[in-house]
Amino acid sequence: MRWDRVCVEGIGVSLPDERVSTRELEERIGSVYRKWGLAPGQLEAMTGIRERRWWPAGGVSLSGSATDAARDALAEAGMGAAELGVVIYAGVNRENLEPATACPVAHKLGVREDALVLDVSNACLGVLNGMALVANMIELGQVRAGLVVAAESAREIADDTIDRILGEPTHATFRTCIASLTGGSGAVAVVLTDSRDSLTGRRLVGGAAVAATQHHEIARWGPRTGLLGREPWVMETDATAVLTHGVELGRRTWERFLPELGWTESDIDKVICHQVGVGHRDAVLPSLGIDVSKDFSTFSTLGNMGPVALPATAAIATSQGFLSPGDRVAFLGIGTGLNCMMLGLLW
Repeated sequence: MRWDRVCVEGIGVSLPDERVSTRELEERIGSVYRKWGLAPGQLEAMTGIRERRWWPAGGVSLSGSATDAARDALAEAGMGAAELGVVIYAGVNRENLEPATACPVAHKLGVREDALVLDVSNACLGVLNGMALVANMIELGQVRAGLVVAAESAREIADDTIDRILGEPTHATFRTCIASLTGGSGAVAVVLTDSRDSLTGRRLVGGAAVAATQHHEIARWGPRTGLLGREPWVMETDATAVLTHGVELGRRTWERFLPELGWTESDIDKVICHQVGVGHRDAVLPSLGIDVSKDFSTFSTLGNMGPVALPATAAIATSQGFLSPGDRVAFLGIGTGLNCMMLGLLW
């Protein structure tokens, strides 16, 4: 994938106020820890996640949170919603099976009626996939600007997971549920424009994607008996398999990504990875020959926000001066499935 006339003009982020420490979650399963003779601190040691943000108890409007982030992204881009030719909602969490969550987002923003409005779902790759789709439309001259948004809520799955661990206090249950306790909540929005309309000149240069769908069963989130099941949702992850196969998939994607953009490893100034945890970062970056000093992470205080995590981290890295104009930046995304996508930007 290559694009010659696409710019990332704005990234907006909306985060909850409530901070939930990993120690608080461990206290809720303290009886299981005591049964196994475990000391508190195991989860943080394994993941590197100290705390995360959660929306208020009782539920949150995903479209409302995504709209808040979108307004910030449009303000950064100096654009109005009427200039958008496409709106894509790319979160794992959605308000309904139908209509598309992009519909209330577009309505709240006041997007014009001839804009394309739809949802895209691909686990933690959703926003990156949405960016590629909008970039294609801009490159083809179908639209001049587009918006990709996502919002995630982690409180509900964590509560269900804790109940499951307390009800099924086995080592096997705990191993498959660890990932469920790393989740954080947040919303993000990315505005992409035709380079002729860009004020930033922050170009989306190209990317590469590779799938390893033979591993689609090693992680899943949803009702145990499928989408229409009525029982509580579960997230089950074979963390060892995800890490092993994910690192291999990342390496194969990297081998396509560099020649596609005409870059070498030394050309890349900064990287932003999907925010899984310390184990993922410390396994992936060395396998690609990337020094950890080139990476900016937020997982220690925001947890894993799914598809929100990578673009939100890029926005935070920019606000803190880590990403600078002229940097060659690689977005390194991976999602359940397994799917991998890497995007290259001139910041």
